Amino acid sequence: MGLSPLIKFGTSTWAYEGWRGTVYTKDYPKGRFKKDCLAEYAAYRYKDAPLFGTVGLDHTFYRPPTDQLLQDYAAQLPPGFEMCSKVWERITIPQFPNLLEYGASAGQKNPDFLNVDLFLNEVLPPYQRSFKAHTGPFIFEFQRTGIAPHEFLKRLDEFLSKLPKDFRYSVEIRNPDILSPEYRLILQHHSVSHVYNHWTYMPGLVEQHERLGEIFTAPFVVFRLLTPLRVKYAQAVRIAEPYNKIVAELPAMRKDTVTLVKQAVETHRRAYVLVNNRSEGNAPSTVQVLADQLSTSPPL
Repeated sequence: MGLSPLIKFGTSTWAYEGWRGTVYTKDYPKGRFKKDCLAEYAAYRYKDAPLFGTVGLDHTFYRPPTDQLLQDYAAQLPPGFEMCSKVWERITIPQFPNLLEYGASAGQKNPDFLNVDLFLNEVLPPYQRSFKAHTGPFIFEFQRTGIAPHEFLKRLDEFLSKLPKDFRYSVEIRNPDILSPEYRLILQHHSVSHVYNHWTYMPGLVEQHERLGEIFTAPFVVFRLLTPLRVKYAQAVRIAEPYNKIVAELPAMRKDTVTLVKQAVETHRRAYVLVNNRSEGNAPSTVQVLADQLSTSPPL
């Protein structure tokens, strides 16, 4: 397709029944689809070239992976394929949601918010032992924390300063007030990428870049195209299900993504572009459109 090798396209996760007949054409034994389809995902071709070079590992937001799980994934992946793993929510949420599944912790303050020892001892070791060749940037997803931006940034800076340098990290925020020169300088100092997230209550991708002084903060860049702007998650799910076709194009999202990915590549940065079904309805189709636009658009 003429795409730069610095661009790695992927989706937020991979095992969707709605992708059967397109991404997935094999017959899987009963109960094996979710366990075995990663190899077919990684091998999927578009216009005679592999389309996906990365994928999101979203379920690690709820619990760290085991060595066995990562070994099973590694056995299905080709060389150079990287997963972008969300980091366990016990490290990224200051207060547990008031939901039944959190048991006695529901609604309580989280004592492990930004606990670097928990990351080093419980999250990172399986990647070090079993998955280093396939580990892309970790994603620390901070939803709207309720903490004042200055206090949050102070704690974030301290946390990032203690992370080992042999892995890559990215920060996704859901509070636009955090997008500031102070935030940019902290990420730059630690060579951590801002996650350009197309999400309900965030500004558009290019506006996020403008708020960061039009400066990429790391030698790589992470993009996550999640939901339409100003559309809540539950509504986005209702619009997009069963995820087997594009239901509503987002031209501004596509344009912003192409613009920023081109800028990243022209500054010799690797660009990880992760697309969620809830953005336009069918993530693989959105990736195909972006790949076509990037392969045909002239340089900046």
